[in-house]
Amino acid sequence: MQPGPHNAITDVPGVLVGQVERVDAPYLTGTTVVYVPTTAVAGVDARGGAPGTRETDLLDPVNSNPGVNAVVLTGGSAYGLDTAGSVMRWLEERGEGVRVGPGTNDVVPIVPTAVLFDLGRGGGFQARPEPTWGGDAIAVASDGPVAQGNHGAGAGARVGSLKGGVGTASLVLDDGTTVGALVVVNAAGSAVDANGILYGARYGVGDEFVHLQPPTEPPPPAPAGPSLSDAMNTVIAVIATDAALDKAATKRMAMIAHDGLARAIDPIHTLVDGDSIFALSTRRPDDDRPRLSVTDPAALLPLEKIYAAGAHTLTRAIVHAVLTAESVDTPAGPMPSYRDAYPSAFRNE
Repeated sequence: MQPGPHNAITDVPGVLVGQVERVDAPYLTGTTVVYVPTTAVAGVDARGGAPGTRETDLLDPVNSNPGVNAVVLTGGSAYGLDTAGSVMRWLEERGEGVRVGPGTNDVVPIVPTAVLFDLGRGGGFQARPEPTWGGDAIAVASDGPVAQGNHGAGAGARVGSLKGGVGTASLVLDDGTTVGALVVVNAAGSAVDANGILYGARYGVGDEFVHLQPPTEPPPPAPAGPSLSDAMNTVIAVIATDAALDKAATKRMAMIAHDGLARAIDPIHTLVDGDSIFALSTRRPDDDRPRLSVTDPAALLPLEKIYAAGAHTLTRAIVHAVLTAESVDTPAGPMPSYRDAYPSAFRNE
């Protein structure tokens, strides 16, 4: 097994990513859109104690919705949910969505959304994603490399005392199945242990994280507080595969992917986090086999391999988010990146 060409969720056929952010004071926030032009079967699992979401009930396997057109991950807390509306309008203009009438644009796009808390991180409580940002993000979506760190919804993210951000990774299984993950790391917990070692670094594939070593610096001081902006957080993510899964199997993929969070962040799923994971099954165009189901004994082994890869890939995406994040100055004080807080952790640099 090895990463795909971009080591990103866009290595999964049928998955595109677009992002916008604003980082000029008093802004420090953004929006990330995962776009699936041919739609995808989807599931979701929220385990944090303070989730902010939209259109997640439709993804329950007992409900009739067949799939989604895009998933939005955004800053702005509950205000950020408005960004999904512009994604829907962009899709409507192109006739993408559940068809509800005879006209070309008589559709209802399905756009589940999850938000993270970054209000006031740049200095202005009202400096949050505008409703148009979702449409702006999907308009630039591509299947190429994904900008990581302080981009999209990761612009204002924080993980413990360090700068968080957006990260991504992929894995190609021995049978050719691709699994990818995109995560926005904004956690109350920490991604590093007491010695400054990244919890998730040991899950690297090949030489992915061999440039890391135990740092010699002491940990940076905890953020000033307490305040609301210090106490509200959330890790939100999308896991995708081109294996053909049914709705129940896709939801199970989202559930097991939370193991990937627990391997990379401690503590996780706190009452002040809204940790939520979406899972997507895009299905390869040449795959005409029945969708894998959790009730089919013959499907159990293939599913377990895909699920394990999803959790593993999410852990790696979290490490990439932390490693690519850049330090920022905020009204509450500096938010150092891992690289700036622990420069001795990087070999030969």
